[in-house]
Amino acid sequence: MFAKACQQRGIDIKGEQRDSRHCLPLGTAELRILSTVKGQTTTATMSTDAEMQIYGKAAIYLRKPERERIEAQSAPFDAKSACYVADVKELYLKATIVKKDGGKVTVKVLDTQEERTVKEDEVSPMNPPKYDKIEDMAMMTHLNEASVLYNLKERYAAWMIYTYSGLFCATVNPYKWLPVYDMEVVNAYRGKKRMEAPPHIFSVSDNAYQFMLTDRENQSVLITGESGAGKTVNTKRVIQYFATISVGGGDKKKEAVPGKMQGSLEDQIIAANPLLEAYGNAKTVRNDNSSRFGKFIRIHFGTTGKLASADIETYLLEKSRVTFQLEQERGYHIFYQMMTNHKPELVEMSLLTTNPYDFPMCSMGQITVASIDDKEELDATDNAIDILGFTAEEKVSIYKTTGAVLHHGNMKFKQKQREEQAEPDGTEDADKVAYLLGLNSADMLKALCYPRVKVGNEFVTKGQTVPQVMNSVPALAKSIYERMFLWMVIRINQMLDTKQARNYFIGVLDIAGFEIFDFNTLEQLCINFTNEKLQQFFNHTMFVLEQEEYKKEGIVWEFIDFGMDLAACIELIEKPMGIFAILEEECMFPKASDTTFKNKLYDQHLGKTKAFEKPKPVKGKPEAHFSLVHYAGTVDYNIAGWLDKNKDPLNDSVVQLYQKSSVKLLPILYPPTVEEPKGGKGGKKKGGSMQTVSSQFRENLGKLMTNLRSTHPHFVRCLIPNESKTPGLMENFLVIHQLRCNGVLEGIRICRKGFPSRILYGDFKQRYKVLNASVIPDGQFIDNKKASEKLLGSIDVNHDEYRFGHTKVFFKAGLLGVLEEMRDEKLATLVTMTQALCRGYLMRREFVKMMERREAIYTIQYNIRSFMNVKHWPWMKVYYKIKPLLKSAETEKELANMKENYEKMTNDLAAALAKKKDLEEKMARSNLSRSLDFLEFTNNQPPANLKAV
Repeated sequence: MFAKACQQRGIDIKGEQRDSRHCLPLGTAELRILSTVKGQTTTATMSTDAEMQIYGKAAIYLRKPERERIEAQSAPFDAKSACYVADVKELYLKATIVKKDGGKVTVKVLDTQEERTVKEDEVSPMNPPKYDKIEDMAMMTHLNEASVLYNLKERYAAWMIYTYSGLFCATVNPYKWLPVYDMEVVNAYRGKKRMEAPPHIFSVSDNAYQFMLTDRENQSVLITGESGAGKTVNTKRVIQYFATISVGGGDKKKEAVPGKMQGSLEDQIIAANPLLEAYGNAKTVRNDNSSRFGKFIRIHFGTTGKLASADIETYLLEKSRVTFQLEQERGYHIFYQMMTNHKPELVEMSLLTTNPYDFPMCSMGQITVASIDDKEELDATDNAIDILGFTAEEKVSIYKTTGAVLHHGNMKFKQKQREEQAEPDGTEDADKVAYLLGLNSADMLKALCYPRVKVGNEFVTKGQTVPQVMNSVPALAKSIYERMFLWMVIRINQMLDTKQARNYFIGVLDIAGFEIFDFNTLEQLCINFTNEKLQQFFNHTMFVLEQEEYKKEGIVWEFIDFGMDLAACIELIEKPMGIFAILEEECMFPKASDTTFKNKLYDQHLGKTKAFEKPKPVKGKPEAHFSLVHYAGTVDYNIAGWLDKNKDPLNDSVVQLYQKSSVKLLPILYPPTVEEPKGGKGGKKKGGSMQTVSSQFRENLGKLMTNLRSTHPHFVRCLIPNESKTPGLMENFLVIHQLRCNGVLEGIRICRKGFPSRILYGDFKQRYKVLNASVIPDGQFIDNKKASEKLLGSIDVNHDEYRFGHTKVFFKAGLLGVLEEMRDEKLATLVTMTQALCRGYLMRREFVKMMERREAIYTIQYNIRSFMNVKHWPWMKVYYKIKPLLKSAETEKELANMKENYEKMTNDLAAALAKKKDLEEKMARSNLSRSLDFLEFTNNQPPANLKAV
């Protein structure tokens, strides 16, 4: 009866919302209904809990039980007073509004019950409890910083480390092992749509895989974040998922291929990790094992989705770390692994010592890391070189070349007397370098101090000053290291290659995220510029998806290219006469300096573009020369030494010696430059020795963006919760800074610009009919779209904040929350009214029973009083004595009647028996007569005895 009454009033008891993009949580009024209808809550809870059982022990780390969520969401809440208030220590605190007075607001902080008076813009509205720990933050009514921060914080406190935010999947580093990557979880996410399962990196991976199969389009998963946020770990999980679900069927054991790594793709890439990490990972301020290069791992599939092969592309190796480290940082792990003396043959082979401080180039910062055992890591690195199929000669060359890189930092030069010419200050270290690289020491030193330069068609010898040589030597060391790293990646790709057909690929990008330090140099500008381009790529992707949806639904909307929001900063850096162009131009002039570079930047851009600013000096912070306004905030840059860093001048004479080295590896790393055919522009093809760091960086970044634009992207943002690596602790300032830097808040900003909430017409009608059921009469068929239009037109809301599409109704951010509040109030009113009617009906029935009981009591009382009045009356005593006698007289009469009845029944029985006997005799005679007649008819004589009878 209750369900029918609710249905007549347009109430959806189950509170279902089937829209694929924005599933609304239960409202408080619905929770009251669920608690009113017996068994309804229990059934829903059992259903959801049974569904979560497929995730096994990981279920509690992915989504809380239904009963627990309902209890939390049904907590009392006042939407008008609940808020967040800005705080100096905690950034934001939960509070309630006490009063408003003009532009001032008095609030009471919930934790301390302290009252504060603050400005109105320091107070942010709070979402209702039904949005607590919501899985997609883009669905929240109020999309402010505080709401996003607290949603992440409360989910992290419950160990739910994955959360969606529109197109993003944000993940917080738990700093502990969680059982959310088991095979049971892999199987649970297989084939599930995004909204059908809790947020997870496996869900992102499976969606990419399914899109690849259905759309026949290459996919990419972009995993970004600060150092230590868990990018590499999540990259491994993505590869684990693809390697697990896409293995070809059949039980036939694969034959071992000579010269190829064996095992699954995951095993093969894991085998390559120790070598890549030894040569590409280092300790930073925030992470002991930070990847200082970007990886784009492409996993190739056949037409049926069967795994084919994989390859690795690397980007932006931070080669400056080879020769320079900050005080709290360390160089690449391989240097310190070799000097542990765990393998004495390596120390002897590479002419190293066991003391890193003997090599100034790798001992500017720390030389040990508490969380890393360099001896164990050396075993893993050495084993990986063998597994990856490097020959014994190549293995020796790798170690020798690594040792030679370190020895470059020990080479010393001095100025000749009365000349500006440099000359060697001792040849011991130069001899070691020459021996390890298979060169002649005298030739190498001569090439360094007196390089040959081509002038026109002739070569002339040019003298070098000590600073010029001291810049050239580290540049050669960094060049050797970088080229050897890239060569190792090529060799790994050769080992991962198979003969299977490659039709589609899913690329996984693991690259450093946007960071702002107190001291930011050229390397930081490159990293931040990369993230600026990636954010523009995300904005454009989101813009395209939104525009396609609006166009498909026929929504009239002013098109906005969100990618243009970052254009000013990007153009300032990369366009002609931008920062990189001026930097490269300055590198061409011998007398250019940091001062001339700074002056050119100011002349060209200061006051002409909003993205370029003059920094304000701050006490306690290093000097800054210019500021850039990035999407994530304003960053101050120090340009000291940029020209030398950018030139990284490779001495052509030394490079020519490398090409003739007796060590086979070196000529491979430095192939001869190819002459262009006549008519080609520029004569000799521009080789690595002529490229600046910035031009090479732009080339690599261009390749990366080209790869990404050819794919359908999926975005993952990794977050560091705290600096102390404490599990379960989240520092508000640190996290909100990352949310600004990695584009999560930027994505939400874009989401608010359009119509982020959208619901199918049928679902909207079913869910919100209760707001004004009279406009949709029962028994009349009305089209869902027309019904939705009538319904919204009759409700007191801002009619400019929604649009009607062909199949859905679109809402501006926040309007759906207003409708939900109106629906909750209406449902609460209806439920209260229904409860009042039920109570009235029950009380009326109870009142009737009470009246009957009262009348019965009156009757009993009347009889008792009457009895008490005649209890001692003499005639009553006579009556009591006569009454038994009257009963005995009645007994004699009954006995006489019974005797009379007995006699009558006996006579009747005797008559019946006599009649029965007479009938039996007649029957016997009749049967005998028929028998005689039959015998006569057949001319047969009856037997004599029968005749006699």
